[in-house]
Amino acid sequence: MGIKRGVSLYSYQQAQFFKQMDWKDMILEVHDNLKTDGIEIIDEATIRDYPFPSEEFIYDFRSYMARYNMKAVTMDIYMDVHQFRDHVMNVREVAERLKNDIVLASRLGFANVRPLCAVPIEAFELALPTAEKYNIRMGKEIHAPLPIKPRERNYKNPGYHSMELNMAEQIMELSDRTGSKYVGLVPDFGIFQHSPSQVAVDYAKRHAKKPEAVDFIRENCRNYERDEMGKIVDEKYPDHGINDMTIGQMWLHESCADPEDLADIVPYIVSMHGKFYQMTEIPGKPGQYEDKAIDYVNPMRVLRENGFEGYIDSEYEGQRSQQDMGFENLPNEIEEVRRHHEMLKRLSEG
Repeated sequence: MGIKRGVSLYSYQQAQFFKQMDWKDMILEVHDNLKTDGIEIIDEATIRDYPFPSEEFIYDFRSYMARYNMKAVTMDIYMDVHQFRDHVMNVREVAERLKNDIVLASRLGFANVRPLCAVPIEAFELALPTAEKYNIRMGKEIHAPLPIKPRERNYKNPGYHSMELNMAEQIMELSDRTGSKYVGLVPDFGIFQHSPSQVAVDYAKRHAKKPEAVDFIRENCRNYERDEMGKIVDEKYPDHGINDMTIGQMWLHESCADPEDLADIVPYIVSMHGKFYQMTEIPGKPGQYEDKAIDYVNPMRVLRENGFEGYIDSEYEGQRSQQDMGFENLPNEIEEVRRHHEMLKRLSEG
C-alpha cells in the first residue's frame, strides 16, 4: 500500500479564522484537489461544543466523511490542566480526560488520538484499557526539540530541560511491556529541521530594532551555545529588540533527530505530522517543491525502506510568521498544502 497522505485541518487555520473555509470545505479540498483521503483535526478547533458535542454534530461529521469516503486518521488532543481553575489536574484526572477523548474519537470515527506532548506516560497507561476497548491507538508526539534517540548534542539545547529526552524509548517500553498495539508514537517532521525557515527570519527582521543582529545569529550560531549566543548578541547589538524566543528560532543547531533513527520506531508509529513552513519551487525542476528548512528526502527514504504504510498528515505553520503583514499579504494556505502534497507524493514513490 505504501505511505499514505493526509492533512491536518490545522493547516487551514487562517482560512477558518476569516470564515473563508469551514471544516466541510477543508475536507472537500483534500478530497477534490489533493486526491487523497486522510483527515486529522484538533479537537477544539473543529468539534463544536467540545468536549461534549451534540449528537447532531457527531452524525454530521461522520456522514460528511462517509459521503466522500474519507479516513478519520488522528484526533489531536490538548490538555488544559487548569480547566478546573481551583487546582492543577493530577495524572489521574488527566487520564480521565484522555479516556473521554478516546470515546469521543471513536464516536467520530477516528482511528487514533494524539495527546499533547506534555501528557505524562502514566496517563497513557491508565487510559490504555479504554483505548483497547474502543480500538483507538494513542500516539505520543515526538516534537522538536525532542529527538528519537538522544545524543550528546541534544543535551546542549536548553529547550530540553523540561522534557524527557528518552520519551520515545519510554513509549516503546510501555507498548512492549503491555503487549499492546494501542500506544505508540507520532513523529513530527519538525525534528528534522536543520535551519530557520525564511518566513521566521523575515518575521524576526521586521520586528527587530537592529535587523542585522538576526543575520549575526544565523551566521554564528554553530560557534556558540544558545544561552551564550543571547549574551553575545546583547553585547554586540545593544537594544536589538529581539526577544529570547526569536533568538531560539534563529539559533541554528543540527536537527534534533537523525533520519536513520526512524527505522527502529516504524512499528510503533501511529501517524506522522508533516510539519512545514514554506514550500518553494526546486531550482531547475518546475512544478516540484521543497521546504528548505526541513529535511524530507532522507526521512522519507528511511520510511520507504522500512515499509511504513501509515499516514503523513500535512501540518502547515508558516502562516503564523506572516500574519503581522496585513490581510492582503497573507500566504495562500490552500496552495501551500497543495505544494506540500506534490512533494509528499513524489517522495513517497521514491
